Amino acid sequence: MTRKKKSLSELLFVPLGGIGEIGMNLALYGYGPEEDREWIMVDCGVSFAGPDFPGADLIFPDTRFLEEEKHALKGIVITHAHEDHYGALLDLWPRLNKVPVYATAFTAALLAAKREGEAGAPKIPVEIFAAGDRFKVGPFEIEAINVTHSIPEPVALAIRSPAGTVVHTGDWKIDATPVLGKPTDEKRLREIGDEGVLAMVADSTNAMREGISPSEKEVSASLGDIIRSAKGRVAVTTFSSNVGRIRSIAAAARDAGRQVLLMGRSMRRVCDVAGELGYLEGIPPFLGEQDFGYIPPEKAVIILTGSQGEPRAALARLSRNEHPSVSLSKGDLVIFSSRSIPGNEKGIIEIKNALIERGIEVLEDGAKLVHVSGHPRRSEMRQMYEWVRPKIAIPAHGEAAHLTAHALLASELGVREVIPVRNGGVVRLSPGAAAIIDEVPVGRLYKDGRLIGSAEEMGINERRRLSNVGQVSVLVELTAKLQMREDPDLVALGMPKDDAAGEEIEEIMIDAAAGAVESIPPNRRKDLDLVAEAVRRAVRGAAFEAWGKKPIVTVFVTRS
Repeated sequence: MTRKKKSLSELLFVPLGGIGEIGMNLALYGYGPEEDREWIMVDCGVSFAGPDFPGADLIFPDTRFLEEEKHALKGIVITHAHEDHYGALLDLWPRLNKVPVYATAFTAALLAAKREGEAGAPKIPVEIFAAGDRFKVGPFEIEAINVTHSIPEPVALAIRSPAGTVVHTGDWKIDATPVLGKPTDEKRLREIGDEGVLAMVADSTNAMREGISPSEKEVSASLGDIIRSAKGRVAVTTFSSNVGRIRSIAAAARDAGRQVLLMGRSMRRVCDVAGELGYLEGIPPFLGEQDFGYIPPEKAVIILTGSQGEPRAALARLSRNEHPSVSLSKGDLVIFSSRSIPGNEKGIIEIKNALIERGIEVLEDGAKLVHVSGHPRRSEMRQMYEWVRPKIAIPAHGEAAHLTAHALLASELGVREVIPVRNGGVVRLSPGAAAIIDEVPVGRLYKDGRLIGSAEEMGINERRRLSNVGQVSVLVELTAKLQMREDPDLVALGMPKDDAAGEEIEEIMIDAAAGAVESIPPNRRKDLDLVAEAVRRAVRGAAFEAWGKKPIVTVFVTRS
């Protein structure tokens, strides 16, 4: 008997999210022969659904391929606690064989706090690691490397296998004077580069911006100047995860003799975790919304959520003057200490306009230094490539323009192989030349209330149509002799009331429905499906003639 020859061991990289889009970062690394390959997963992120996805709360990467391979999935490693890197864990972990999760102490604590606020969320056991640690996950040895980013305890990963080392940068920048934590570990990255790096999967977010990002210390000093010179209340909105920024604002308020009030559930949750881990040492206790009435305007600083225009966040409610216990007045100052995520611009502009209409001053990045990105610009990226010197470059974390700019930069820096992969592409890193050798199913899952599924399963596309053209329900009752018992009963939702001539569109559609039934010979009305389809077409046609749009029409026909 001839024994089947075992295939060669391969080192693979498969992105399922975060490449070709912003958010939902999820990457797979696999090693071994095809029949015995083992996988690890890096990050498990989420995106927030906007008006283009009516009814959806969150968007996740498609896990079809992962669920097929979950028997071979050995662990999930999280680089940091931003929602686009860890926010899908509570929902997707139960689908993935409940494999071990590895994260830093801050990420683990934030995950636990998040779980407490979500009914029915699973308790995920987390293996804690810190920058500098090494640990085994399946066929890989992982080394966590300290980097600087806009959240505590971010790490890059050196992922070692018998086929070579991959550096997965996560989100990072070079900041010699970070407010929290240590600078990006140049020494260790150079040492790993000296050992030899097969490939680097690297952040592309600011690949189109030349120069070096300003330091967080510079932003801190600028915010201090602004707060000290303000006459009335100062409200600062930023990402709730940016603990360094929150600390800078709170320190500036303390030094200016002001008290700090926190607003927003996620802001309070992050600050509770940061305080427990010592990241807010030396900062006076934050006040709650119930304390607002006791703080003179010139002594108040409010740190709040809503920097991305979220309609239910604290800032949006203040802009509409809808909060029951906190308000802003003419002469107060609102600082947007953040940059808008693509797609959120409309909501942010609406909030700014509402504030300005009420005489509230709005200050954003560009007018003064009130924000700095946590991602590297091109000069920082050049330094990273100089330190690591990979044979293969894979641009990640960005939209098409960012990825293309990153790929061109890597080529200019002399990287031998640059792989322009997108979500779902299977990249063979070794053996042989790097290449995209296959594709796996890729897409999006939507969380709607307690349910998770595809756009079709969640009815997202149908809801989008409903939001554009409305819906009409028609009931036609036929007698035993197949005559209409009375005029069709019709209910229209989300449609205009009258046409251009002032006639009621509902009456026009009722007449069309009745006419459709009467046009069918009585002996053919026994086919109730035929009657329903004729009425549906007639109602849609009448609506189009009166309105110029065709609603979604559902027809029920009964015979008794």
